Amino acid sequence: MLQDYLIPETVEQALSYLQDNKGQARIIAGGTDLLLDLADGKKEAGVLVDITRIPGLKKITMEDGVIRIGAAVTHNRVAKSEIIQEKASVLAQASRSVGSLQIRNCATVVGNVVNAQPAADAAVALVALGAEAEIVSPTGKEYIPVEKLYAGVGKSTLDSTAQIVTGIRFPAALKNQGSAYERLEQRKALALPMLNVAVAVSLSGERFEWARIAMAPVGTGPVRAAEAEAILKGAEANLEVIEKAAQAATSQANPRSSALRGSREYRLEVLPVLVRRALEAAVAQAKGNCKQ
Repeated sequence: MLQDYLIPETVEQALSYLQDNKGQARIIAGGTDLLLDLADGKKEAGVLVDITRIPGLKKITMEDGVIRIGAAVTHNRVAKSEIIQEKASVLAQASRSVGSLQIRNCATVVGNVVNAQPAADAAVALVALGAEAEIVSPTGKEYIPVEKLYAGVGKSTLDSTAQIVTGIRFPAALKNQGSAYERLEQRKALALPMLNVAVAVSLSGERFEWARIAMAPVGTGPVRAAEAEAILKGAEANLEVIEKAAQAATSQANPRSSALRGSREYRLEVLPVLVRRALEAAVAQAKGNCKQ
C-alpha cells in the first residue's frame, strides 16, 4: 500500500530516499505505466519518489556531438525538439507514435525504456541510435547500452529500488547519416505495434559504412538484425542489397503468435517489408543531408 510520495531536489537525495526505504520505494516521472501496474497489483511500492523536480532531468542537450535526454523528458518534447528532429529523426518519429497526445505529454522516453516492454517505440529507436542509459546508484555512475537493459518481457536488468536512470545519451547524426522508423499497427489511435523497426545508417559515397537495425516485438526486447547489418557493411547502397538485407533480418526475429499482434507467420512475412522501407528512407535521408 502506498504510504508516502517524496519529491527530491537532487539525484543524491533521490538515491537517499531509495536507500532509506529499503526496497519499498520506486522512482516515478511520467508514471503512465507504473501507476497502472500498481493499481493492477503487478508491482508494489510503499513510497514513490518523484524525480521531475530535479534540475537537468527535463533537458535535451547536445554537446561535443552527443545528445542527452533527461529522465523527465516526455515523448511530446522529444517529438517536437529541433535537435532530435535534425540529429535523430528516428526517435522523433517513434515518440510521435506513442499512445495519445495526453499520454505523450506525460510519459517519458526513459520510462519507455525502464518499463522493459519489448515493443516500446522509443526504446526500439534508441537501440538503432546506439544509445546508452546513464545509471546512478550509491556506488557511482555507469553507462549501459539500452539493449542490455532487458531481462525478459517487462523485466529490466535494473534494480528500480536502488538505481536511477538519469538520462539517455547517443551520438548525434553526421551529414552522411540518416535514420527512419516504420510501424505496423491495427489502427491509429492508441494501438500497440504489431511490429516496429528502427534503422540508422552511415554512408561513404554510394556505400554503407555501417547500419543498425532494431526490430520489435520479436524477442524479449528490441532485437538487432545482426545478419542484415553484416550484409550492408561496405556494400553498395542500392535496392538489391537493401532487399537482401531485409530478407535476412528475419533470421534474428522470433515473434510469437498473438491475438493482439497477429500470427507469427504473418509478422515474419511483413517484417522484411518494414525493414526495406526503413532502410530506403534512412538512405534517402543520408544522401539528402550530403547534398545540403
